[in-house]
Amino acid sequence: MPTESNRENLNRQSTRQTATKNVAVLGATGSIGTATLDVLRHLDAIDTESRWNLFAASGHANVERLGEIADGLDHPPAKIALSDPDCASQFRSRHPEGAFQISSGPEALVDIACDKAVDIVVAAIVGRAGLESTMAAIDAGKRVALANKETLVVAGSLVKTRLANRSAEILPVDSEHSAIFQCLGDKTCKPKKLILTASGGPFRSWTTEQMQQATLDSALDHPTWDMGPKITIDSATMMNKSLEVIEAHWLFDLPADAIEVVVHPQSIIHSMVEFEDGSVIAQLSPPDMRLPIQYALTYPRRLACQTPPLARDQQWDLTLQPVDRDRFPALDLGFEVAAAGGTAGAVVNAANEAAVGLFLDGKIRFTDIVPACRACLESHSFDPNPTLDILLRLDGWARREVHRIISKP
Repeated sequence: MPTESNRENLNRQSTRQTATKNVAVLGATGSIGTATLDVLRHLDAIDTESRWNLFAASGHANVERLGEIADGLDHPPAKIALSDPDCASQFRSRHPEGAFQISSGPEALVDIACDKAVDIVVAAIVGRAGLESTMAAIDAGKRVALANKETLVVAGSLVKTRLANRSAEILPVDSEHSAIFQCLGDKTCKPKKLILTASGGPFRSWTTEQMQQATLDSALDHPTWDMGPKITIDSATMMNKSLEVIEAHWLFDLPADAIEVVVHPQSIIHSMVEFEDGSVIAQLSPPDMRLPIQYALTYPRRLACQTPPLARDQQWDLTLQPVDRDRFPALDLGFEVAAAGGTAGAVVNAANEAAVGLFLDGKIRFTDIVPACRACLESHSFDPNPTLDILLRLDGWARREVHRIISKP
């Protein structure tokens, strides 16, 4: 027998308009993907105008989690994709094709991103691996809820050119860029400064000497956010904020010197915008990714969200501190890359991915990551107007170069 809440939900659904929002979540097994699935379930329960449907889901090699996603929905996704072909075979043996199509490899992600049935693509694949599918979604005229900042870091100029010639739109999912987007609203006046906030990561108060002895466990112990290992390490080096500076440059068409970073340990103020008259507008909310994800999906509508409200019955401690760039040299790299454009972003991003991988594998020290990235940036042949082929070639070069640098006696 249906419960009272089930009957209410069925009544709501029966009175809805017939519009269905088909969403493809690329990177469904990660932290952003998991939060997105929560948002989709919530929206489908409360939205009186649209039905929200997970049309497709992808993961790298997490067969178990993708199986849980496919089996846990009343209406399973039409398409499932895994990056690893062997893992796709494992998935297929456990879930024979019928209710959904199973595919593998980079071309499977592109196929999903271009599918005519898809309305919104949530680009949540970590790292450069999400570039081709995000570009394909833009080419196909989709709304892209962008959590994969590396797409703009690597190929910002190409993305901007394609956006100008297509009906696609990019809405930021990163909490900082969503905050800026919300602060700007429909204002016609150009901002004077974009002020990105940073938690400071697990090493906010550590000395350089202490960071030289940092262990993997200490680097992964983020005080505020629950993220995957790569992004958590990026937060510890502040390379994540460096990449966000580059992303903000491309998203909002402002030069590097119009972007600032301040440390805000509480992660309540997600970013701020300063206007010409000196007014500063901020967006505040608890550190919960479901809010920026939902806003990217429903924009321009605002609907009730699962994010808990700010506790206004107690004293708030909202601290803003300058960044110590001597202790966190990754930030200088971000501003340099944002100012340079061209091939700089592709090289630094690839070098960082390779160096973080080496640190996660216990092969280098924490403090070796950023110097390896700078060495690659300074030794590569800079091209101010690269093609996608050049960017991809330099991506491979930078990864090999990091391994060469690390292996030097």
